[in-house]
Amino acid sequence: MIKMIVKPLAARLAICAGLCLAVAGHACAQTAKVDENALRAHLALISSDLFEGRGTGQRGGDLTVAYLETQAQVLGLQPANGKSFRQAVSIRGVKSLPDASTVHVEAGGKKLDWNFGNDWIWGSGDASVSQHFDHELLFVGYGIKAPEEQWDDFKGVDCKGKILVVMVNDPQPTAEQPERFGGKALTYYGRRSYKAEEALRRGAAGVLLIHTDVSANISWEVLKNGAGEQFQLAGDSKGLPMQAWISDAAAQALFKNAGLDLDTLRAAAEKQDFKPVALAAKIKGEARSAVRQLEQYNIAGLVPGTDPDLKNELVIYSAHWDHLGKHEGSAGDLIYNGAIDNGSGTAALLAMAKVAVVQPARRSQLFLWVAAEEQGLLGSAWYASHPLWPLNRTAAALNLDTLNFVGRTKDISAFGAERSDLILAAGKVARDMNMVVAPPRIDVAGGYFRSDHFSFAKAGVPAFSIGSGRDYIKDPEVSQEKARGYGKRYHQVTDEYDPAWDLSGMAEQAQFTLNLGREVANASHMPRWKENDPFGKVKR
Repeated sequence: MIKMIVKPLAARLAICAGLCLAVAGHACAQTAKVDENALRAHLALISSDLFEGRGTGQRGGDLTVAYLETQAQVLGLQPANGKSFRQAVSIRGVKSLPDASTVHVEAGGKKLDWNFGNDWIWGSGDASVSQHFDHELLFVGYGIKAPEEQWDDFKGVDCKGKILVVMVNDPQPTAEQPERFGGKALTYYGRRSYKAEEALRRGAAGVLLIHTDVSANISWEVLKNGAGEQFQLAGDSKGLPMQAWISDAAAQALFKNAGLDLDTLRAAAEKQDFKPVALAAKIKGEARSAVRQLEQYNIAGLVPGTDPDLKNELVIYSAHWDHLGKHEGSAGDLIYNGAIDNGSGTAALLAMAKVAVVQPARRSQLFLWVAAEEQGLLGSAWYASHPLWPLNRTAAALNLDTLNFVGRTKDISAFGAERSDLILAAGKVARDMNMVVAPPRIDVAGGYFRSDHFSFAKAGVPAFSIGSGRDYIKDPEVSQEKARGYGKRYHQVTDEYDPAWDLSGMAEQAQFTLNLGREVANASHMPRWKENDPFGKVKR
């Protein structure tokens, strides 16, 4: 049924888009400017209820892929995967079934009455339909082993078969060591993905991540909204049998029933001499999940380079097309439209491609709409491990995620560009646009590790996300308040398109990204990582 719907829709969209391009294409070629009207039209449509929140594995996601594929063809991009714009991403969908499960926690001989969604959220990291548990709990502090920091939370303790109880974030700076673990900034060691990776390396059976809004930099409500079907890349090595979040209140009760004080252990975990503490507690019972295999798609369109030699090198512009989709229910708004996150980046790439096809650069340029970012950067991770273009000939990856909907700014965020020569190019492009690169900020939320550019950085490609400026030209205080207000709509059904938005700043952000890509694409040399940057050492 979906294919029957998608194909006619794609045909109709192609006709409509072709008419628009025929009218506007000549002006675009003359001005080489990102068309704000085109950006707005794409944004309004792909964040409408028609696309049902662009959910991974949902009808709305299939419609989105058809739309992007059609637009790429109409705009004049060339297929980047042979004769296809699609790159299949093999995914497993895993949905926890708490009502059909008996899994529970026992501490001090007492069964804890935890409610799924309110007290804990668990899932199968190895895509098992049924998993039986009778595993001891072991508190390992932050769960970090970092030789360069002379830090080891494990101290040789055997973790095999145990469930690790872990604090998120990383050890906090002290007066004596103000810069340990990046100071106030979050390092990759503080990310939940690292905690699971380290637990898997040590043979653990799972992790329980202790949640607080401050340490996790995400609210419990956001976690709860995302607790439906979870997705993993197929073909990966087996993950942890259990990956779970527990609320702070549940964690306090767990430790108390195990005869321990959580706050005392938290304080101990801030010191290098911390040693793991066994809890008089277990996870027991059966955890059941519904598992399915599916394919999602990255959409990749190419603008070939003009230089006989440099055309074999590439600049990537990326944005994730997915959001949280349509949730189950019988009343109220069930669609998570994701207008800003990331309808804005998706639409911006379409508007940028419209310019790039009529003004190619010396190096080739790839417009890449990736799948399943909200599920853990899955689409970009798949591309990085199955690249359509050799990574050692990929000059840079410039990502757009959650763009400026408030108005024009005097500055632009290039956080992460300072890791490579990209910061020099960013500064030049900003000056040419009568803007400035915003000063570096302390990344307390670990933003550099939370968007699709990070998949490329891990693979050795200089990469960062171009963020919104904050020095607003019009009504600065009012504009800043509007921007801050988005936090309440993040990953909520209220992230919907508003025709009253001033998208001049969004168009400017897209223009900066395109100009920066062209600067890199026309340069004599590819950007280089700064010396000693940890991601610069990754083999391409």
